[in-house]
Amino acid sequence: MIISVDPAAAKPPYEQVKDQIDGLIRRGELAQGTRLPTVRQLAGDLGLAVNTVARAYKELEADRMIETRGRNGTFVLASRSRADDEETRAAATVLARAARRAGVSLPEATEILRQAW
Repeated sequence: MIISVDPAAAKPPYEQVKDQIDGLIRRGELAQGTRLPTVRQLAGDLGLAVNTVARAYKELEADRMIETRGRNGTFVLASRSRADDEETRAAATVLARAARRAGVSLPEATEILRQAW
């Protein structure tokens, strides 16, 4: 797993770490079940504070991208594309039903979604 952090970037280091791991999972470069480095190991490799990497991992866990299993380590969960598909379909169904009940046209609903994006 190759990750780098740019200290001069506008984005905080924890977001850079989070976004890069997220991208690796989305592209399939980190498969389901892959064990990630420990927080301490990755922090040392990147020259970051342990809390910085811990925050990135915590946010990835909240997004259901990874899972920490105590002393066993931190692992990649199911591929993000499958999770996205299920969540996105459910949200789209809710939006479509609510729009129809409110008499909103498809172009209007699409614009609402675009603005929310």
